[in-house]
This record gives sequence, structure tokens and C-alpha cells, in this order.
Amino acid sequence: MTFAPIPPLRRRTGSVGAEVAAHLERLIIDGALRAGDRLPPERELAAQLNVSRSSLREAMFELESKKLVDRKQGRGSTVAELPRGAAELHGSLADLDTELGYATELRELVEPRIAQLAALRAVESDLLSLHEIIERSTESLGPEESMALDIEFHTLLAHAAQNPLLVTLCTMTTEWTRHTRVLSHRTPLGRRVSVHGHTQILRAVDAADGLAAAAAMEQHLREVREISTPPARGKDSS
Repeated sequence: MTFAPIPPLRRRTGSVGAEVAAHLERLIIDGALRAGDRLPPERELAAQLNVSRSSLREAMFELESKKLVDRKQGRGSTVAELPRGAAELHGSLADLDTELGYATELRELVEPRIAQLAALRAVESDLLSLHEIIERSTESLGPEESMALDIEFHTLLAHAAQNPLLVTLCTMTTEWTRHTRVLSHRTPLGRRVSVHGHTQILRAVDAADGLAAAAAMEQHLREVREISTPPARGKDSS
């Protein structure tokens, strides 16, 4: 039987179970682990990550509660498929003739609520993952890497809100606004705005301040929109 390869765990200073959960969640979010991938047996996975089986079980319980993995007695653990309700929502919306303006408007409605819920519901593994993204994000990165970290930050924030339908909405708006994101990350200024906005959002999430997190997200999206919108052409412009 073939199991998905699991890269080494980079230890930090938090709870071991939370660190393992954060490590595996990031692998799922960035696509290194895909839906249907079978994870190694607990004894083997604990040895690979150099953690105790009790810490691994704690992490797996958290991932299961977030609907990121399926655990079956006697069959082991696999990376979960998109929840049925979320999949149906995605299917019903995917065929719409979506325009960028509509997608941006939807993002500005949904993402502040995601940030608000994340501030109220985030667990230690969520905070570890979000802080790692901030640590890796600088304006000196290339546009592609900066944009990838931007998407990962917003996706992890949606998972921290612990609502699979919001994760689906976040994923869809990410695809629909990809062109806007490309524009916002093409310059050092855009990348600096991205890092600053994410830092302010995470500060509010750390403080478990839902209203501040929502306000920080609203401000972040306004700033991104401003740097991504081409200047209006005058009436006499050719």
C-alpha cells in the first residue's frame, strides 16, 4: 500500500499536537497532500515527525474536526474530499458568467466575516500556521511567491473560521480575483501593502478581537483594490 510522503516537521515552541496539526494542515492547503491521499499509519507517521503518538492523535483529532482528514477504524486516515455541501455550492456557482467586479464585491462582503470568525474560533495550530506565513512574507519576494503566500494566508484564515462553506467561498473568490492579485503583487509597494494588511489582521486574530479583525480585513481589501485599479482615463485621452 502506498502512503503520501510527509516532509519533516519544523519544531517551534508551541504545543506539539498543535504544531503537528499546523504542519499537516499547511500541506493540505498548499496541495502537497491531496484529497484521497492516504496518510501513513499513526505509529509510522509519529516516528517520521519525531513526536509521540499521543501528540499525533491530538493533531489528527483536530484535523478531523476541521473536516480535513477522514479517519476510519482499520482503514487509517486519508485527506478528505471537499465536504458535500461545499461541493454542491461550488458546482452551482462555478458555471456562472462571473465578472471580476462581482467577485471582488463578494470578497469584500465575505472575507471580513471570515476574519471576524477566525478571531473568535482560531486554535493554536491555526495561529502557528498564520504566523509562519507572515514570517515568510516580505516585499523582497518575487511576485509569484508573494502571491502564493497571500493566497495561503487567506485560505488558512478561512480554515480558522471553521466553516467549510466559507472555505469554499474563499477558494472560489481566489480564482475569480486572481488577475487582481497578480496586479497587486507585481510591485514592491503592492507586496508591502499585502504584508502590512496581513500583519494587522493577524494582530487582531491573536487578540481574539473579531470586530478589529473584520475592520483590518476591510482596510486591507480597500488598499489592495486601490493599488490594483488602473488610473481612470480622462475624457480626452486617446
